[in-house]
Amino acid sequence: MTIDADAVASVLTRHLPVYRMRRPVYQVVMLQALAQIWKPSYRRVLDIGGGTGVIAQAVSELFDVDRVVSVDVADRFLPTLTIEHRTYDGRRLPFEAGDFDCVMFNNVIHHVETTDRAPLLLDCRRVAKNGDLLIKDHVAVGSLDHARLAVLDVVGNTIFSGMIRASYLTDADWRRLAAETGFVMEHATSGPYRSSFYATLFPNRLETTMRWAAAGSAG
Repeated sequence: MTIDADAVASVLTRHLPVYRMRRPVYQVVMLQALAQIWKPSYRRVLDIGGGTGVIAQAVSELFDVDRVVSVDVADRFLPTLTIEHRTYDGRRLPFEAGDFDCVMFNNVIHHVETTDRAPLLLDCRRVAKNGDLLIKDHVAVGSLDHARLAVLDVVGNTIFSGMIRASYLTDADWRRLAAETGFVMEHATSGPYRSSFYATLFPNRLETTMRWAAAGSAG
């Protein structure tokens, strides 16, 4: 699957005028990385922690899907969205077992309280028919990376009134969380989110996109 940068910009600009002035490079790379791990069987998609809902909207328009639903604990959804969206309590997903083919998180889990992460992922297994999770997030190595990521969250989220408080995960943390909740990491990739001077300050290795499968159903 190929995700065209101009097509992404067209979707985002229609809902967020800020992208008329600022090319959405980060969002393009994020969606391209998602496309790398996408399966044709993903027809019904749940987006958790969707924020404004614009990334889920882009998935609904640019990926071959039948249904995309975005949920969040706060209502910051844009009024121009055409996808389904709703708020929920952050604990129990308001859906039946097997309602979706996959669940995706886009820069969300590092904002979830550490004690709430495992219960949330276990509930994802309930609502995802095959148990597949698509996770775009960060990987920290040491205190400097935590500081770098905190800066990126402030810069990237403040303009959209997004959450700033965060606790970033190391590679070992991600693998421990996957094992604790009955998942295996099938695939992980990054991408050229930043270039030149900014890539030196904020290395692209900080960004990861992973596909997790329920243990026993990997592949």
